Amino acid sequence: MMKANQKPKPHAPPRPLFSCGFFRRCTQSVLSPTSPHQQPRRKPTTTSSSSSSSSTSTSQSFTQWRFPHHLDQTPSTAPPPAPARPPPPPPLPVSSTLQETFQIAELHLTSVSESDKLLALQLLERVVVPDPPSDPTCPPGLMRGLVSCLRSNKIVTAKYVTKILLALCLAEGNRHVAVEAGAARAVVETAAGLEISAVERALAALELMCTTAEGAAEVRAHAMTVPAMVAVMARLAGRGREYAISILSIVYGKGGVSGEEITVAPAEEVARAVALALEGECTARGRRKGAHLLKTLEEYGRLDVSQNGT
Repeated sequence: MMKANQKPKPHAPPRPLFSCGFFRRCTQSVLSPTSPHQQPRRKPTTTSSSSSSSSTSTSQSFTQWRFPHHLDQTPSTAPPPAPARPPPPPPLPVSSTLQETFQIAELHLTSVSESDKLLALQLLERVVVPDPPSDPTCPPGLMRGLVSCLRSNKIVTAKYVTKILLALCLAEGNRHVAVEAGAARAVVETAAGLEISAVERALAALELMCTTAEGAAEVRAHAMTVPAMVAVMARLAGRGREYAISILSIVYGKGGVSGEEITVAPAEEVARAVALALEGECTARGRRKGAHLLKTLEEYGRLDVSQNGT
């Protein structure tokens, strides 16, 4: 038996399973039950709220993550937006005198810029059309600018030009200026392409120009006068037909050219067009002028009214 005061011999440490230093270190880790001097490593204590918030934030961050936006959509084929138009220029100021207004308008009408010409026409419309002036006379340069705008065959400019030309031709002095600037020829040559309202104003101005000797001679001598008036008379009504018949009466009236010189439109065609115009919508003055024109053609031997039944 072992004595009471004899201490038990400590057990020799177990022999390592591997002699290699690497594996011997592994056997002496904290997980080895044979290492009494090693204390088990404690896990850090965290509250349940922090762990749940961490997991929640991780879950949210994962669910909120998406692919880049440009990968989810197909490339757009829409054209790029058109550039914004520049604002229109401000209107020209109205001068204190009409002569200064004429000078400003003439300066802008001689410009190569279409916007400058439009500003000049708008200025003249505001000043001349509401109160047609009788004095001073329109400058020749300004009238030539108006004629050039009329020949441009633009709807917007023709609307302004015909208004201004008619207002200016109400004064007798401006009629001579208009004829000298070529306004009568321009109206004859552009009448067929103008809109209804514009052609009516243009023919009214032409009729006023024909009250001058040089204006009537200009209209009679132009080869396009008769066919142009016949063409516009067919699509006009009321005042428009009246103006066209009046201009034809000037061509075939006293002092006009002889029948042999009018070769572009035979008298029979003119009489037929006038008769059709009188059957439609026409003013009382237009009917009187039309009847007088038919009688004039018969007197001059250019038409046998009885044979045509008119």
